Amino acid sequence: MAGGTWTTQNKVRPGVYINFAGEAKPLGAMGDRGTVTMPLPLSWGPAKTVMTIHAGDSLKDVLGYDLAAPQMLLVREALKRARTLLVFRVNAGVKASATLTDLRVTAKHGGIRGNDIMITVQPNIDQNDKFDVRTLVAGEEVDVQTVGDLSELQANAWAEFEGGGVPEATAGLPLTGGEDGTASNQDYTDYLNAIEVYDFETMALPSGDATLKSLYTSFIKRLRESEGKKVQAVLANYPEADYEGIISVKNGVILSDGTKLDAIQATAWVAAATASTEVNESLTYQAYDDAVDVDIRYTNSEIEAALRGGEFVFVHNYGRAVIEQDINTFRSYTPTKGKLFSKNRAIRVLDGLANEFKRKFETYYIGKVDNNPDGRSLFRSECVNDLERYQNMNAIQNFNSQTDITVSEGHDLDSIYVETQVQPVDAIEKIYMKVKVK
Repeated sequence: MAGGTWTTQNKVRPGVYINFAGEAKPLGAMGDRGTVTMPLPLSWGPAKTVMTIHAGDSLKDVLGYDLAAPQMLLVREALKRARTLLVFRVNAGVKASATLTDLRVTAKHGGIRGNDIMITVQPNIDQNDKFDVRTLVAGEEVDVQTVGDLSELQANAWAEFEGGGVPEATAGLPLTGGEDGTASNQDYTDYLNAIEVYDFETMALPSGDATLKSLYTSFIKRLRESEGKKVQAVLANYPEADYEGIISVKNGVILSDGTKLDAIQATAWVAAATASTEVNESLTYQAYDDAVDVDIRYTNSEIEAALRGGEFVFVHNYGRAVIEQDINTFRSYTPTKGKLFSKNRAIRVLDGLANEFKRKFETYYIGKVDNNPDGRSLFRSECVNDLERYQNMNAIQNFNSQTDITVSEGHDLDSIYVETQVQPVDAIEKIYMKVKVK
């Protein structure tokens, strides 16, 4: 299904094409959310594959380590806020392996985690002609098979077996040679091709590569403007994006256990927090979970300059690291696209409405409802329901269902034209007070 923005009513593909524009003014100073995605170099897991991880899932068989392991740092940070994580392993690595006479054992995936695998072969205590073949990972048994011939061995979640004949007993056959390898920019590009068909709210790019930042910005622009997928990406130190779909993290945080995350690593949490924040909520002055300080403290003038430059900044606040302001990189204000578009709460409202209109049109209307006054009235009612629901939850305000939305026939017989006015609600961020002293 196509979607995106439009300049003239000349689209070829069936779809929903929506333009958001602010009222001309002087320049001045609902579906469930919570899905985040990111590419990561990992030490275990299927390479070049999108893996779906839900909060609370056991990670060991999928990613090789428990959530608390140091190797899972960015996964753990993302799952502090995300309901669902779509992670893509960008590196293939080299598989660890070992040979014992006629038995060849190979790790299921490439990576250094394979070096923690050990195979033991011992006679079965109940059957003299059988052997117990155990797979251990870091000393923990993860699989046991009782066989009389090596050809009977079946691959498990950790190891694959080759060979035939009677097993040779061994107290321990360690796998060696596993390597993580390195990921190229092409691997990160392959991730974009893979993730495009998935639904998510926010993407993190835990990389400081300038070429990748530019590439990911272009990808997000295409999804938002040509494909109708209203998503955002979180990058580190990339305010030059100057785009509402890109959030630029300026600094990182220090966790309570002393772990220091820089701006690149902090993109995982920021993307997850952005993805899981509702359309009627702001992240301004929300605390980073379990963070006690920021990795780089800035002066007041530096923070002001960062905010004016469209940067997402963490500041120290009474033993916490909090978000100074929930903003994106957009700052090229125009009379019809003002400062409101730099606020992520407003973008969540507009994106939520666009996604909701698109979803309902695709599911219930396209090719099913007549393009006549009755059909257009029906679709208008659906839009009004969504807008009133957003107003009831304080995501928008001052919406009048009688005057603020029209649905009319488009230029073509199979198109409709929808025009509506919405005013997103922002959170209180500044208080100007006058105190008279008597």
